[in-house]
Amino acid sequence: MLSVASWNVLHRVHAENWYEEVAARWPDEVARNAAVAERVAGLDAAVIALQEVSGDQLAALRAIAGDRAVHTLRYPRVPRPKRVPTVLRDRDEYLVILADPASVPVLGEAFGDDPGKGALVVRVGEFTVIATHVTGDGRGPGQLLALADLAAAGPAVLLGDFNADRATVAAALGPEFAVAELPPELPTRPRTGGAGKSQFIDHIVTRGAVAAGVRVLDSAGLSDHNPVRGVVSAG
Repeated sequence: MLSVASWNVLHRVHAENWYEEVAARWPDEVARNAAVAERVAGLDAAVIALQEVSGDQLAALRAIAGDRAVHTLRYPRVPRPKRVPTVLRDRDEYLVILADPASVPVLGEAFGDDPGKGALVVRVGEFTVIATHVTGDGRGPGQLLALADLAAAGPAVLLGDFNADRATVAAALGPEFAVAELPPELPTRPRTGGAGKSQFIDHIVTRGAVAAGVRVLDSAGLSDHNPVRGVVSAG
């Protein structure tokens, strides 16, 4: 069994560009990074997949990682401020997996059609663990097919922001994959705007494994997404 969690922690430049309330609520990004890192440390999961990690946030995560391995994929695209000068010192954007020190990195690459989205693959015991951030437009289905190929070997778990609801992700990945059902009480991506967009877009997906006890945790305003946690068992 493997306890897992996934959280899009919101890159500061994206918050500044898209008028996210988080930026106004946390004008001090150093303080927010520290609070996010503390929240990550308290997620009580053996494997934690994080999306939209800035270079500043990554430094804060390394400070609390302890003996955990910190696996990273740095995207070729660097988020660019469009409205106001960013408060970040390091604008690079990463996918991150925190895992057992014996975990083995396998692959990290941006999707060919989006240099700011991609997949990070790590072997944790018998599991292939894939952290991902999928583009939320017509490129998504092709990216999901690429993820299905990456998860072809052994029991696998995919964790991330899929920018699509459960049914859409399940249909694109195919019948060998199971997308865990999320409790309806708390959205993974709360929003008041964006008519027609799902508020449940962060998922735990398995192949050759079963997810149980999946729940959404309150981020307490640290990000525009809430973390998702569950336990995965092979078989």
